[in-house]
Amino acid sequence: MKVLAIDPGYERLGIAVIEKENRGKEKLLFSECFQTKAAFAFPERLRQIGEEIEKIIKEYKPKFFAIEKLFFNKNQKTAMLVSECYGAILQIAAQNKLTIREFTPAEIKVATTGSGRADKRQIIQMLPKLLEIKKEIRHDDEYDAIAVGLTFLAVYRP
Repeated sequence: MKVLAIDPGYERLGIAVIEKENRGKEKLLFSECFQTKAAFAFPERLRQIGEEIEKIIKEYKPKFFAIEKLFFNKNQKTAMLVSECYGAILQIAAQNKLTIREFTPAEIKVATTGSGRADKRQIIQMLPKLLEIKKEIRHDDEYDAIAVGLTFLAVYRP
């Protein structure tokens, strides 16, 4: 079972592809923090995000899609732009006939650390214990996408 997992954003987008064999351990096939350039207009940034996701779907052929539900408590303008990206990303997953699941930040924290009150540092410390990460990860967005994918694999029952 392969899942494409996303931590949504428009400047930085966390992306991970995780596979779990029947009764096997999870394996990280791909992860990145995809970045768009601030100099580009929003529609161009949205196009770039769409192309990147389509490329990953074609290469890894996941059947499942997991995304973190949006939660904002500050900047309204940023919230609107990220929401627009979120919708576009969901549309791409649906268009590719992926089974879609959305997870709240609390659900992700519980699945990866056992506590819904865990902070980002605790999640980052737990991820290498849950699956092998063979590369250097420089942005939290990438860790977040991996955590979203692990959450899907922990709770999904076909």
